[in-house]
Amino acid sequence: MLQPTRTKFRKAHKGRIHGNASRCNKMNYGSFGLKALQPDRVISKQIEAARVALTRHMKRQGRVWTRVFPNIPVSKKPTEVRMGKGKGSPEFWACRVKPGRILFEVDGVSEQIAKEALYKASAKLPIKTKFIRRIS
Repeated sequence: MLQPTRTKFRKAHKGRIHGNASRCNKMNYGSFGLKALQPDRVISKQIEAARVALTRHMKRQGRVWTRVFPNIPVSKKPTEVRMGKGKGSPEFWACRVKPGRILFEVDGVSEQIAKEALYKASAKLPIKTKFIRRIS
């Protein structure tokens, strides 16, 4: 799974996801991409599952760029534990995704294969997405 090697703080506030993406909202690497349409947290397992589905459908041809990285620790208290007694321990890593953010970019394959592969990857994510192509 993806996770940072070290962080400044062990636990993070939940926070809210406001507005549209101002960074990573333009295609930089590939010809085709997957753009987020909803705000939500995407977990490292979901990113990895989407990446695997993408590369499997492309039969390891072409190139894939992952434009999201899970850098926020999400803590959870154990089941059947009473309220209070502090915050739970970090359970998994997530990435806050704003609408308009490019999640994956693909190059080196035909548009048909890229569209099908990115559709399969989008099924692994908890948000609505849109297939986009680079305007040259």
